Amino acid sequence: MTTVDEARRIVLSAVRPLGAEAIPVGAALGRVVARDVAAAGDVPPFPNSAMDGFAVVAGSAGRRLAVVGESRAGHPAERAVGEGEAIRISTGAVVPDGADAVVRVEDTAEVDGQVDVGVEAMPGANLRGPGEDVRAGDVVLRACTRLGPAELGVAVAAGLGEIPCARRPRVAVLATGDELVAAGAPLAPGQIHNTNGIALSALAARAGADVVLQATVPDDRAATDVAVAGALEAADVMLVSGGVSVGPHDHVKPALAGLGVQERFWRVELKPGKPTWFGTRDDRLVLGLPGNPVSSYVTFVLFAAPALRALQGAEPLPARRRARLAQPVPRLPDREQAVRVRVDERDDGPVATPTGAQGSHRLSSMLGAGALAMVPAGDGEATEAELEPLL
Repeated sequence: MTTVDEARRIVLSAVRPLGAEAIPVGAALGRVVARDVAAAGDVPPFPNSAMDGFAVVAGSAGRRLAVVGESRAGHPAERAVGEGEAIRISTGAVVPDGADAVVRVEDTAEVDGQVDVGVEAMPGANLRGPGEDVRAGDVVLRACTRLGPAELGVAVAAGLGEIPCARRPRVAVLATGDELVAAGAPLAPGQIHNTNGIALSALAARAGADVVLQATVPDDRAATDVAVAGALEAADVMLVSGGVSVGPHDHVKPALAGLGVQERFWRVELKPGKPTWFGTRDDRLVLGLPGNPVSSYVTFVLFAAPALRALQGAEPLPARRRARLAQPVPRLPDREQAVRVRVDERDDGPVATPTGAQGSHRLSSMLGAGALAMVPAGDGEATEAELEPLL
């Protein structure tokens, strides 16, 4: 068997990052920046007011000034301001020529077209200079950054309408088994609902992929050949749940071999997830995940998610941190364990509490889980573990 770390290394060594495409800012949430992006202009683009008030020439308190105009957002004043004058101004509006301070409206009293200034107006008071936030040409988005709301807002402010983003990996999800039926369908004897097809597609989408195919494949060699061939043509990454063992009705491995997919490893020193399979054909990646729903979920997090991140140029492996286990976990002598845990942040560090019974068929153990506690193989009991974040 292959260790978890070695299996991840093998998967990532097969990744060839995808190309870039220009994406409108409004459609770029969750995408990964393909290369450094610079601001097209200064932010803010002009001197503007930080307050509602009056734009004035700096000076002492106690002055009475003539109000000679207004500057409001989107409508700059039509004239400059001089000594003895003030221009009413709104927050964010252009500071008129001649003004070097803004007096807050609450520090003034306006009477008959004049305003009494109750405070000293220091040069630069309540002003925002052009380029104070970002200068034209500054790099505002770094390559490999995953775009969130803040990044999109900065991009728009910096004058960008499009962002160069890595192409989203195309993913095909195949769930194998005669027993599988669609979500919500009535169950005949021996049938179960196809949880893996839905869960794996959702995980892939959350990891930034474009799920181009989702299908259920019966335990039939000819049908498996057709489904696998179609998935290989349609996708950059194929995920198959079930059918990768050596039973008489497990047809995925021979189908892959017949289509030129080279096996890179099979079986991992992991619980749950021992029968995980990985292979490649040219730049196509194929992950055979166990059929048990928790095993399928866990192995996606540990192997498929890093590959999908790497294909987009993002950091593939999330940072781990150590946590104290709320209760000791018996080690396995030959396999690392991925224990589903709830994580509580405490003054003395994070504490990880198992979410309940950890059977690989108990998908409900994923509910409320914030991480996988990776317990290394060995003797005795573990009281600490490294946390692998969930998607």
